[in-house]
Amino acid sequence: MQIVNKKDVPEILTVNIEKLSNLGLGLAKYEGYVIFVPNSCPGDIVKVKLKKKNKTFANAEILEFIEPSKDRVEPFCKMQNVCGSCQLQFIDYKAQLKYKKEIVEDVMKSIYGDKIEVRDVIPSPIIKEYRHKIQYPIGQTKDSKRILAGYYKSGTHDLVNIKYCPIQPNECDNIIEYIRIKSQELDISGYDEVSAKGTLRHVVIRSSYANKKNLVILVLNTDKINNKIKKLCKFIYDELPNIQGVGINFNNKKTNLVMGEETEIVEGKDYIEETLCDKTFKIGAKTFFQVNPPSADNIFRYVKEYIKQNYSQPAILDAYAGITAFGLCLSDIASKVVSIEEVKESVELAKQIADENNITNIEFHQGDAGKFLSNETLLGRQFHITILDPPRKGCSVNSLDYALKLTENKIIYVSCNPATLARDLKYLKEHGAEALYIQPFDMFPHTYHIENVAIIDLKNVKVPDIKLP
Repeated sequence: MQIVNKKDVPEILTVNIEKLSNLGLGLAKYEGYVIFVPNSCPGDIVKVKLKKKNKTFANAEILEFIEPSKDRVEPFCKMQNVCGSCQLQFIDYKAQLKYKKEIVEDVMKSIYGDKIEVRDVIPSPIIKEYRHKIQYPIGQTKDSKRILAGYYKSGTHDLVNIKYCPIQPNECDNIIEYIRIKSQELDISGYDEVSAKGTLRHVVIRSSYANKKNLVILVLNTDKINNKIKKLCKFIYDELPNIQGVGINFNNKKTNLVMGEETEIVEGKDYIEETLCDKTFKIGAKTFFQVNPPSADNIFRYVKEYIKQNYSQPAILDAYAGITAFGLCLSDIASKVVSIEEVKESVELAKQIADENNITNIEFHQGDAGKFLSNETLLGRQFHITILDPPRKGCSVNSLDYALKLTENKIIYVSCNPATLARDLKYLKEHGAEALYIQPFDMFPHTYHIENVAIIDLKNVKVPDIKLP
């Protein structure tokens, strides 16, 4: 259908929500003109008011529900509509999984183009208290000087003070409330984004699903620790149960990054322990680790079982390794694992984990992945399987080229962003790689985020020319 001129689209109209966008917004159309509606569900019939109209789309707000979708439910969190963290909590969980599969299919079709099998989403084993990394911005009221901690209202930097969050462990709520009260007692100021003043900027908690211990990091808008902060750290460690350690991170730059480069542990230990594939992992303040351990365990076991059924003692390259979680989980079915990770802290933790789990067939490398892979290409080493688990921005072209050059059989690509996965699959396809299928996993219930594992066959690959440095 031809898109109408935006001037011809009424400001107020009734629309039928057809599906969810890749950002979890309800999508409706008026004679081809796209309208995005937050907090709506496929099947909703709603009266909306359009905000600013763009050439081909507009965002809208709901004025009235004419007919609610059969998949709509009452959110279990009273703050759902203002918090901005759980965009889909008003949708029945089974329906969430169906719509997430459709999101992946739509993104693949729009970018990848080729038909590819997207399997049913494997649900999260738990859908409440699943989030085991918590990052709370801290603020302060002007008059009462009350400390605020919570999340930003959707699309803004307006801090919503959260006392209870049902998607994170209940003990984390208690820790945050204690820090609110003690900070005010000790006259420790909360951070103000506008003036860039105030001492306490964020509170970060790494919480263990395996043993319920917690690592608490106070992010400060300063470059040194004063006596008040030392007292707060000691109070947290001494007076709260299940605290593994308390540390300080220094971040006095005007930036959107939560944590700065330097972290100092003031009380206790600098890690918590988590279990995946029956192996014990150490997780530090800045270590990358999946926030939903039971769902992560599903992913690791799935990849392990796929490799076990199709290969006998393969050589595996674990790129973007973090604390080498994949490499460590796969070590007992591999002849050798080669791990590359840029963050020094993660590599050191991975080495400790290997020693404590009596794993001896992993070769650890710390440094830039591109430089390491170019060196491997020069050496002519080959791997049966390469695991790619990049950040949301996906892989660089160089990294994909190196993976094609170094891998004999399969690339297993683990992605938290369907759009960059589709982009990278398209590039790999242009060189003869075939994505056999995509298996989604629900790592983040009640949000639009979805984790995907793509199995990529390389039997018809034409290895690209690589200009080595």
